[in-house]
Amino acid sequence: MAEEAARRAVAELPLLRTAAGPRDRAGWAPRLKEEYRALIQYVENNKRADNDWFRLESNAEGTRWFGRCWYIHELLKYEFAIEFDIPVTYPNTAPEIAIPELDGKTAKMYRGGKICLSDHFKPLWARNVPKFGLAHLMALGLGPWLAVEIPDLVAKGIIQHKEK
Repeated sequence: MAEEAARRAVAELPLLRTAAGPRDRAGWAPRLKEEYRALIQYVENNKRADNDWFRLESNAEGTRWFGRCWYIHELLKYEFAIEFDIPVTYPNTAPEIAIPELDGKTAKMYRGGKICLSDHFKPLWARNVPKFGLAHLMALGLGPWLAVEIPDLVAKGIIQHKEK
């Protein structure tokens, strides 16, 4: 069911065309425009579906991204700061999203609070270079990770709602 919802969400996202990363001075600006268009489309789609779950912004160069994400579990909102840098080998290499406040609280996380996407998401990203971008990273990477990990962390008592 969740997998089908993710497929529908991704099917509605524009695929990116420009195969350029931050080191490609001439190609990075058009790629960044495509990234913003896809992110805006994804956020608009989520809002229409009453599934708004993150805010994201970048530095002026588009190489450092930060924001907030949230997950509703048992009618309680769990909110976290997120951050990531665009790798120099982007788009061939997917960014690694970090949720610093969850660092060390789950096995599906690397040092520094970087979430583990290697088993499922990274092979999918590799098959879809350069068509996938940051909106796809959010839809197929962070979203599913939150859906699996947050309820588990709450059930184990590792994280608690701020009002408790």
